[in-house]
Amino acid sequence: MLIKNIRIEHVDNLQDMRIENGIICEIMQDVKAKEGESVIDGQGGLLLPPFVDSHVHLDTCLSLDVTGPNQSGTLFEGIRIWSQYRKNLSKEEVQERAMRTIRLYQNRGVQYIRSHVDISNDLTAFKALLELKKQVADRMEIQLVAFPQDGVFASEQVRKNLEEAVSMGADVVGGIPHFELTREHGEQSVRFVAELARKYDKLVDMHCDEIDDEQSRFLEVLAAQAYESGLGNKVSASHTTAMHSYNGAYCDKLFRVLKMSGINIIANPLVNVNLQGRFDTYPKRRGITRVKELLENGINVSLGHDDIYDPFYPMGDGNMVEVLSMGLHLCHMMGYGELNDSWRMITYNGAKTLHLEETDYGIAVGKPANFNIFKAQSFFEVLRSEREILWGVRKGKLIKCEK
Repeated sequence: MLIKNIRIEHVDNLQDMRIENGIICEIMQDVKAKEGESVIDGQGGLLLPPFVDSHVHLDTCLSLDVTGPNQSGTLFEGIRIWSQYRKNLSKEEVQERAMRTIRLYQNRGVQYIRSHVDISNDLTAFKALLELKKQVADRMEIQLVAFPQDGVFASEQVRKNLEEAVSMGADVVGGIPHFELTREHGEQSVRFVAELARKYDKLVDMHCDEIDDEQSRFLEVLAAQAYESGLGNKVSASHTTAMHSYNGAYCDKLFRVLKMSGINIIANPLVNVNLQGRFDTYPKRRGITRVKELLENGINVSLGHDDIYDPFYPMGDGNMVEVLSMGLHLCHMMGYGELNDSWRMITYNGAKTLHLEETDYGIAVGKPANFNIFKAQSFFEVLRSEREILWGVRKGKLIKCEK
């Protein structure tokens, strides 16, 4: 297949790309079609790597109709509602909702997902998604995080469930230190998760400091553990919204530790702008970690949708451009250069977070032909007016996105 007239990652000149056996084998100007070769006109559109959602909960997505609404809109009511509903989960229901969510993502250019799966009650949802992960591997790459929503030290059973899920095939070990009963339990949970990850050679991704309490400082504990254990960039911290309440002097020290550790930070702007600041009168906090400052300090930051139409967030449709747009607004990242380069937070930065092999992700000769072509000449146009995806390509095969 030959794709002509495309702008690859903001290269000014129009280029052509040849794909053979699902691999990019040529990128040049004015490539001549071979006899019988399929030719696609890219219409001068922008070609970018596939979008990556670094943080979502596929087990809860699209469940709002059956769980009932979150009347207060708070995180804690969302947790209470889900904790009640999860007792009645079936494999079939989880898979049906997750499959609908995956289709939403496909239509919006997402080809990689990291999904947290609640294992606190039992492993029904985890087993369902482990099975689904294999079924959809040709169209979507999914990482599963064994996630103890109630906290690692909520009970001995939770810890058993966590290790069983990891041994069954979870890609990532999760935790939630700020939700543990005490600060000491929170610190112990970080060490427990890190030890489990080393034992099974897994990645780590912990919900960390998703609270407005400036005294919640488990991120430094997690970063120190990543540094001291050698796990390094195999560790990610999700949310870290308490950082918007830290003072500048402490953040200066924290950024040094984060940079030393190699840890990844995952922000979830759509959901956290809604959930945070609930105890504030005015001024109200923005509900997002310090994305701009983290990037300026050389720390990898990627983004997640987090929730889609569930008790934690009643909106959303898998649109990572919307996630990015909200983050840019909240973080005062409105310079033209910042806007035009921001796509990296939902592409390459996400790929780094998920620890995808460099040989498997990105746009270059020799890499798998996975990408999106937008009806736009720059990413600024995509952000400003939500330009459509003309074509998605997965393993060299065209995906015509539904309108």
